[in-house]
Amino acid sequence: MAAGNYDDEEDHPPLLQTSNHNLTGTVWTALAHFIAGVIGSGVLSLAWSVAQLGWIAGPLCVVVIALFALVSAFLISDVYVYTNPSNGCTTRNHSFLQAVHNILGYKNGLVCGCLVFFSLFKTGVVYVITSAICMRAIMHSNCFHKEGHDAACEFEHKYYMLMFGIIQIIASQIPNIFHTKWLSIIAAVMSFTYSSIGIGLGLAQVIEQGEIKGSINGISTTNPTQKVWLVAQAIGDIAFSFSFSLILLEIQSTLKTPPSQKVTMKKTSTIAVFITASFYLCCGASGYAAFGDLTPGNLLTGFGFYEPYWLVDFGNACIVLHLVGGYQIYSQTLFALVERWYTDKYPESILTRDIPNIKVSFWPEFRLTRLRLCFRTTYVVLTVAVAVLFPYFNEVLAFSGSIIFWPLTIYFPVEMYFVHKKVVPWSGKWIVLRLYSSFCLFVTVFTLVGSLQGLVAKRFG
Repeated sequence: MAAGNYDDEEDHPPLLQTSNHNLTGTVWTALAHFIAGVIGSGVLSLAWSVAQLGWIAGPLCVVVIALFALVSAFLISDVYVYTNPSNGCTTRNHSFLQAVHNILGYKNGLVCGCLVFFSLFKTGVVYVITSAICMRAIMHSNCFHKEGHDAACEFEHKYYMLMFGIIQIIASQIPNIFHTKWLSIIAAVMSFTYSSIGIGLGLAQVIEQGEIKGSINGISTTNPTQKVWLVAQAIGDIAFSFSFSLILLEIQSTLKTPPSQKVTMKKTSTIAVFITASFYLCCGASGYAAFGDLTPGNLLTGFGFYEPYWLVDFGNACIVLHLVGGYQIYSQTLFALVERWYTDKYPESILTRDIPNIKVSFWPEFRLTRLRLCFRTTYVVLTVAVAVLFPYFNEVLAFSGSIIFWPLTIYFPVEMYFVHKKVVPWSGKWIVLRLYSSFCLFVTVFTLVGSLQGLVAKRFG
């Protein structure tokens, strides 16, 4: 996908418009948004991923994908301010999709738009699945504590998905990402809390049993082909855990100046990726060391730990609270995209008008339109419906991570950087970035095939 001809595309309006909000963001608020969006419940699946890969390949894979994610963050930060060479106009790209459209052209913007829609939607689905698993795990934990670890404690996950969906329908009426700072801070605190609980319980288990379990080769299987598929799923899980390219420019657009937003965002990205990778390594390593070949798919919901039950309950409650905020961080990006496009396309539509006589006394005053109410409610309902059909945590994580990792985290950032910086073909920088992109494409195809096999086997096997 080469850069488009801008002269032929002047009639196409940008897919996202700029915002007039006062910019008050700092490194710390950006870090809160970042952590809320990145350190998700996927961190608790990393012990399972490390178990599939083994003691060498597991941690190494986490570090390599973290470095890839950091390179991508730097490339994306550089294109926040872009000057069109055909007309000299300077544009601030307030979203990933807007950047692709402005720099690579309208056709690339359409392709990216489809991937963005899918990526944001699948993240919502994963969050619905995970929240339901965690709420059900709290009930299981209490039941096992009262009735014994071998008790037949069964609870339907569908009801918890519906409960989470109702919460999100209400939370989705928050106007935009500028109004979610408090939600991001709560989500970031919760993510640190439950990650620390997972790490602490894993280390306590290792100390109690007096040995570090696991092997260099990871979990052994009787079927070599099955081992290949599990490795692919594990890499996909790790890739999903570092998928943040879509929210980076949205976060950067909230930062105040000086210093420049690019400098602040690169600093934030470096801190966030370092913190994230450190937590991922600790959580993955402690879980695998504690359980070895019996490592569960999710440390706090797979019931590797039964006691102390109240701490397991608290950790799962923190996950749910984090997912409420994390769902909004990603969904607000999609809401903004669709609603700005619809408002520009149909400015006189009745859906864009405010709903009269709506006021909730304890909420800050904000506009509520029919479009916001109808579209956002429908979106939440759809994510819940898909989650009910495919409630498989590790398989959905792997599929979600593999299908969008290369195009959104690697390909588009590299191509935008080439155009923005006018990188000469076959120069040293060009060759390095091409090799980097090609290697990531190969890995993505491998993980996609493995995750599809796992998802199909789980659903229809």
